[in-house]
Order: sequence, then C-alpha cells, then structure tokens
Amino acid sequence: MICRSINSNIINLPVSATLGINEKSNRMIKEGRMVYKLGLGQSPFPVPEPVVRALKENAHQKDYLPVKGLERLRETIAEYYKKSQGVEFDVENIIIGPGSKELMFILQLVFYGELLLPSPSWVSYDPQARILGRSVGWLKTTFEDKWLLQPDVLDDYCNRFPKIPRVIILNYPNNPTGLTYPVELLKELADVARRHNIVIISDEIYGELDHDGDHISIAKFYPEGTIISSGLSKWCGAGGWRLGTFAIPEGLSWLADKMAAVASETFTSVSAPIQYAAIRAFEFDDEIQDYLKNARRVLGAISDYIYSSFKNTGIEVHKAEGAFYYFVNFENFRNGFEKKGIESGRDFCNKLLEKTGVAVLPGEDFGRDKSEISIRLAYVDFDGELALNQASKIEGELNEDFVRKFCKNTFDAIQKICSFVEENA
Repeated sequence: MICRSINSNIINLPVSATLGINEKSNRMIKEGRMVYKLGLGQSPFPVPEPVVRALKENAHQKDYLPVKGLERLRETIAEYYKKSQGVEFDVENIIIGPGSKELMFILQLVFYGELLLPSPSWVSYDPQARILGRSVGWLKTTFEDKWLLQPDVLDDYCNRFPKIPRVIILNYPNNPTGLTYPVELLKELADVARRHNIVIISDEIYGELDHDGDHISIAKFYPEGTIISSGLSKWCGAGGWRLGTFAIPEGLSWLADKMAAVASETFTSVSAPIQYAAIRAFEFDDEIQDYLKNARRVLGAISDYIYSSFKNTGIEVHKAEGAFYYFVNFENFRNGFEKKGIESGRDFCNKLLEKTGVAVLPGEDFGRDKSEISIRLAYVDFDGELALNQASKIEGELNEDFVRKFCKNTFDAIQKICSFVEENA
C-alpha cells in the first residue's frame, strides 16, 4: 500500500472559496435548482472582439516563448504603464505568467519575508503564504475608513516588529469591497512603505474597472518599491485565458530574475497564441477604450442600484467604486439574526442559499473573524455581452430600469437578499 504523505502546510487546505462556491452553484443548477451566482468573481463581459481576432490570427504560434514572456508583449505593457501612470519599467523586469495568481505565488517563494494583508483581502493571498510556510500579518481596517488600510496602522505594526523583510499586497479597486484608494491615502501609504523598506505588490487587476476610469497606481509615489500586478482576467474578461503580468522596478530586478528562474522550472512559458493576442489588448486603442467605457457604465449602474437597495433596507454599506463586488457587514442586525440561528457570515450564506438560491461568500473567507456576520457578493450574474450592446445604444447614465431589463439575475438576487434580511432581522 502506498504511504499517504502530505505536506503539513496543506493538510487542512480546502479548495479556494471562490472556486468552491462556483462548483457548488453549478452542481445545484444541474440538479434543477435556480441559483444566482454571486460567489465567483468572474467578469460577465466577453473578451473584446479585436483581442479575440488577434487570438484567432495567432493560433498557429506554437514555439516556446522566453520565460519572462514575449518581448513585444512586454514592450507593449511597459508602454501602457508609461502612458497610463507615468511610471517606467525596463522590459527585462516585466514578467508574463499563467495568471497573476501564479506570479504572486512565485514571488512569495522567492522573497523570504512576512506577508502583510489588510483585512478583508482576497481569498488566495493568505493560503498561498501558508502553503509556503510564510508568516502572515493581518492589518485591521474599519467600516468607517471604507475598509481601506490606514497609514498609522501599517506604521504601528512595522514599529512593533522592526527590521523584518516584508511584502504587502494592496488590491484596488478592491476585492472583496469594491472600494478604492484616494490619491492622498496612496501617498501616505507610500511614505510609510518607504520608511520601512516594504515591498508593495499593487494588485491592479481591476484598475481599468474603476467606475470613473480614474485609477491611480501607488507606483507613481513609490516607484522604487512597487510591483504592479495585472492581467487579462478582469478588465479584459479573459479569466480562462490565464495570462497575468508583473511589472517590477529596476531596484528589484533581482526578483524578476529569480522569479524567471523558478518559472523556467515550473510553467516554462505562457501559451504562445494568448501572449500574441494580449499585445492587442494592452495597446488600449479606441476599440478597447470603448469596450471599457461601456463596461464601467454597466458596473456603475449596478453598483448604484445595489447601494440604494441596501440603504433602503437599512443595510450599512459603502457604494462600490470599482470592480464588481460589495462587502456587507450585518452586525447591526445581529440581535434579530441570532434568533433565526444566524450567528456568523457562514450561517448567513448557508441559509441565504438554501432559502433563496443566492450564492455569496462569508467574510471569514476574506480574513474577517469567523463570528462576524459579513459577506462578499460579486454582482456578475448577467449576460455581459447583451448589457454591453444595449449600453452602447444609450447616451448618458444608465439607470435602475436598465439593470432590471439587462442584468436581470443580478437585479433579482439583490431583491432576494434584501427580502431575506428584512424577514430575518
């Protein structure tokens, strides 16, 4: 009999929460249940047509590409950051990987230090560190501060435990909150990071989905210590294509080289046709800009609808400013909820799914306390192609009627959440 031997770091590691809820939702749908899929944060929009055409035109590309990525693609990405953020990167310090998730894992493997995470944070940051046996320091955020990390919290933490190599992941527009950092706060965080020599991974995978199109990278204020992480999965609707990017500053070029060494022994290089197609995506010409303009309008309209619906129900929440998420804390309903057996976010999610068919995730999966009654919802259960086409025909702001007509599942799911809260409060 073959010995069952498992790395102790992953004995208790479950499947990623977002992928798990998606698979559970799909099983329930196959069983004939009506499920509103607000669990997995997958872009509802199709890949832009010019990028699809570029993939078709390059389907014949079959050779292994350089480990760091196709040079022309890396040049295009460097030019994109120069134009959009005024930040310059050497082509040799840009790495293409099979999703930004894999690049983050490899960076943590190469960089031996403590990982700092604001709470709440995306579900996979902490598990990756635990797989590698790295220490994780959670940094408190509050509703009053819009769940954004405050400079004094970061400074106090680093002062308590000085002279430790650290990397912090700042993700914005944020998953799970849908909120983003204002410029002044970015500048203050950059100053603290510089003072403590912290490496920042600025996860800007949702940067182009800032609802106002005003995303600013913290790399503008801390260029020597900021790695910008992005890819095609969110703003380009190409999650299944698995292409992520890291742009690393010159002073950290040793990280780029060592990450490439690890990549050469693991994934080798990203699919050639997809890298060639990605060039078209990162050129950000008028076709791509029009696509993004309408995507932002649709997401902004849904955000407005959710915010007003929640506020009318007495749910305390900040209006999402980017991406396609809401993070909702129901602690003000605790007394009523406990009488109905809802004592945690997981209880809320389980009962909500059972009673209404709406699938969401508990705040616990994003680094919040297990007892906190909080959830994250991804408002993506609608036909993105239909919504984009209809939005392109309408001038001005999109309203609630647009959401009701062209984003029906998401519209209905929010109504069901509000009714569930009122019935159990």
